[in-house]
Amino acid sequence: MPKVDRRILKTQEAVRKALIELMAEKNFDDITIQDISDKANVSRGTIYLHYMDKYDLLDKLIESHINRLRELCAEVAEWEFVEATQIWTEYFEQHYSFFSLMLTSKGAPYFRARFLDYLIEEVGKEVDVTKGKNEGFNEEVIIQFVASAQVGLVEWWFANDRPIPQHALAEQMGRLLERNL
Repeated sequence: MPKVDRRILKTQEAVRKALIELMAEKNFDDITIQDISDKANVSRGTIYLHYMDKYDLLDKLIESHINRLRELCAEVAEWEFVEATQIWTEYFEQHYSFFSLMLTSKGAPYFRARFLDYLIEEVGKEVDVTKGKNEGFNEEVIIQFVASAQVGLVEWWFANDRPIPQHALAEQMGRLLERNL
């Protein structure tokens, strides 16, 4: 894979950060490319070199976080649920501004659906309805139940300004996953 110029990475990071900051201030529909370029201190043309429009920028930003969660999941595939959720919640904590904005505002309504789709994919890898506590259950019901619960719990955590510490969330979410999968 060819190396990407550091200046390009720095510019893309500035543009992504500018978008997140602007979304904290106003509705996504009201944000213009000019607003983003002013906030990131780059030209509009520079933004268009990397992104088709603000929707493409948001989509790529969301996709980068979903892909990183997917990578983290692959790294901890053999771990217990509590340990795995610890890694996830640390990532949520490190990227608090992005996830809190995406899960608690109207700025990116389709992020929740993308996040849920990702969790459905991951939970589907863990479900076994042929034996054990889930024997006889409909697989889709279990997958939807667990994935929706995870999204709801993470939304609750961000919407309530992290009412319990990240490590406590990780432990309790992991233990609940162990009980249900």
